[in-house]
Amino acid sequence: MYRLRSHAFLWLLVFTFIIAAVWSPAASNAAPNTQLDTIADSAVLMDDNGTILFEKESHKKLPPASVTKVMTLLLAVEAVEEGKISLTDEVYTTEHSWRQGGSQIWLEPGEKMTVHELMIAVAVVSANDAAVAIMEHIFGSEQFAVDAMNKRAQELGLKDTHFNSVNGLPTTDHYMSAFDTALIVKEAVHHPLYMELCSIKEYWLRDGKNWLVNTNKLLWWYKGADGLKTGWTEEAKYCFAGTAKRDGLRLIAVVFATPEPRSHLRESMRLLDWGFANFTATPIVSKGEVIERLRITKGIDKEVQLTAAKELNLILPKGQNKNLQKRIVAESSIAAPVTEGHKYGELVVIKEGKEVAKVDLIAQKSVEKAGFLQIFQDMISSLFTLTR
Repeated sequence: MYRLRSHAFLWLLVFTFIIAAVWSPAASNAAPNTQLDTIADSAVLMDDNGTILFEKESHKKLPPASVTKVMTLLLAVEAVEEGKISLTDEVYTTEHSWRQGGSQIWLEPGEKMTVHELMIAVAVVSANDAAVAIMEHIFGSEQFAVDAMNKRAQELGLKDTHFNSVNGLPTTDHYMSAFDTALIVKEAVHHPLYMELCSIKEYWLRDGKNWLVNTNKLLWWYKGADGLKTGWTEEAKYCFAGTAKRDGLRLIAVVFATPEPRSHLRESMRLLDWGFANFTATPIVSKGEVIERLRITKGIDKEVQLTAAKELNLILPKGQNKNLQKRIVAESSIAAPVTEGHKYGELVVIKEGKEVAKVDLIAQKSVEKAGFLQIFQDMISSLFTLTR
């Protein structure tokens, strides 16, 4: 009888432990499920430092449809920034740009429109005719523009991209990958004019005669969304390259070949939701922040301040932003001349002994080489200081 009671007690004890384990508060506070999938044939989620947070067949070469225009618009914006063209330049429509199909603003041969208006049409409604018109204005012909796009792709390190048109209408030997597209977006978000154009929700063209409404509905639907580009053809299906920023964390989501209308937008929001739920941005340095002072020899000034070339936010899983170290890598001194904006060092971020991020340190101003007399006076002054 005693043995039976002992066995019963043991079974009761085991059952109690099982119940406690199942219903304990610790079990209910377990880490979130980080599994993620997508119906897109190819996808990537990246931060604006280039860190991949999620990918699915991200290097697969696929027809990109109008997502092509992420590069078209980048070259147009860079042409404005470099002074090659002006936003107020007037562009006359050629017959070639008039003959484009698909999404368009119905340009007529000989019609005049400003560079700014054409860029808005490309960014907001993905106008194929406007894309050709603006690129012809910059490069002289669509073929020369295509060559420039492929050259820029090489400069950005794109391995799975080749352009054969400026607007993405179906053609041979024209493809991109989700990963390469994200790299273009990563570059684009650092250009204020680019982001200004992509964030326009609606615009009245031709003195209010034509109402343009942005095809990127995330601008209305998703908190922090401020770009970028939709695309569709029968061959490419539904594609989207989007970006959003919350609490200092900018994420880039690219999906290719989703099956039905708006599925590319839904899938992108799922990726962004997952990213914002599981990762956080840890501020490291602001653009222009003074990090170090570099001693100058044989210069008209004795030192120059080194500043961060860009803002750096380190993207980490939530709760893992501890034990970060910063290390400055720079010469203790350098001989003049020093060039403003030139790189003279790096700020390296280290976590658990490994480099996880870095930012260039650039000269805040130029320092010219001193004349012989000043160099001689500095030598005498230094000698006098040492003998004292």
